[in-house]
Amino acid sequence: MHWNHDHILHLGGETATPTDPANETAALRKRIEPWLSAVFQAEHLSLLLGNGFTTGIANCAGGTPVSMAGTGFGGCPNEDKVEAHAADMAKATGRGDANIEDRLTAASSLLSGLKILGHTDAPAWRAAIESVLSGFIKDVLATEKTILDGMDTPRPTAGPLAREILISFLMSFASRSASRERLHIFTTNYDRLVEKACDLAGMRIVDRFVGAVEPEFRSSRLRVDMHYTAPGGRAEPRHLEGVVHFTKLHGSLDWRYEQRRLFRTGLPFGADQTHPAVPSNPSQSVIIYPNSVKDVETGSYPYADLFRDFSSAICQPNNVLVTYGYGFGDDHVNRIIADMLTIPSTHLVIMAWGIKPHERISNFVAQVGRPQQLTLLIGEHFGDIRQLVEHYLPKPAIDPLTIRMSELLERRGTIAARTPEDLGGAS
Repeated sequence: MHWNHDHILHLGGETATPTDPANETAALRKRIEPWLSAVFQAEHLSLLLGNGFTTGIANCAGGTPVSMAGTGFGGCPNEDKVEAHAADMAKATGRGDANIEDRLTAASSLLSGLKILGHTDAPAWRAAIESVLSGFIKDVLATEKTILDGMDTPRPTAGPLAREILISFLMSFASRSASRERLHIFTTNYDRLVEKACDLAGMRIVDRFVGAVEPEFRSSRLRVDMHYTAPGGRAEPRHLEGVVHFTKLHGSLDWRYEQRRLFRTGLPFGADQTHPAVPSNPSQSVIIYPNSVKDVETGSYPYADLFRDFSSAICQPNNVLVTYGYGFGDDHVNRIIADMLTIPSTHLVIMAWGIKPHERISNFVAQVGRPQQLTLLIGEHFGDIRQLVEHYLPKPAIDPLTIRMSELLERRGTIAARTPEDLGGAS
């Protein structure tokens, strides 16, 4: 597969590289939309969302996407060595430039060593890490606020609102027939955009948190689902529509770990930075992966449970995993996806804005070496969430009606074409 093109379309084992897909939308739709409609009705369907998802919706809403680059640590001693180590980690994972997670991991490791040695530099590094985390939290909240403010703002040109794009995108995956397993959404993001989208769409989320005032994370997950019994019916309970399973692999902005409890706070979407639920000591309360300033128990909990959910959901026969906005820069996630593809009946759909600058997607595809189990929609046109929603993703709320209408018209046409003798009448 050649990757030196701006747009790559790989469907059913065949690869195309359209040079101007914006002017070929109608023809491309005839190929892409039916294929995705069939793929999305697999027995098991999972959706993995990365930072590109938030960036895409922020652009639709005229907002400001949060940057994952991060900042420095204010000139702390040996900061150059921390930056060098973060750069080495990023290079080893194929991520390219170091981001805030790489820097926090390197700084946290140094802080752990300084604390063991009882070094006098430990307080300065602790304060610097707190400052970086606080700044990151404020940036994420600011992005949420800009999305919230622009969600219902009409575009300068004709087109759906950001709210409509967000809901349509989610419903393209979540609307599944009752005989299929629920959609399972995974995200590496810390913001609450998926939760907000489910609220707007009237979707019910099933996750590991139990409770009303302070939902607490539970390790026991007994395939909880939602059913109802139709009035007057004696049959088995039916699946309640509009239910998804949800897992945040890297934690969330509103998770707190206190007194050996992991719970979710009532931090509103796009809250002001002065909101009382915003933590004053984020390194001790906000769950951000990887964060080695926490003790050993926190380092393994809850991530062991979260990644167990990820592997058990996708590493099973007849499963389809769709990734959008995920740059394949996390080895611990990529390993599980690669293991999934060792099962011949699984399928991976990659929707991405582009393959440059670090070509992580091409490296992953070359590593797994299973082109027949891949669908690729890569490039600025295919990766644009607005283009996906308007032209390529299936419209599940409309498709069943369209199918019935086509069947009815086909039957009517067949009957009209018959002669009276064929219908048993007189000539």
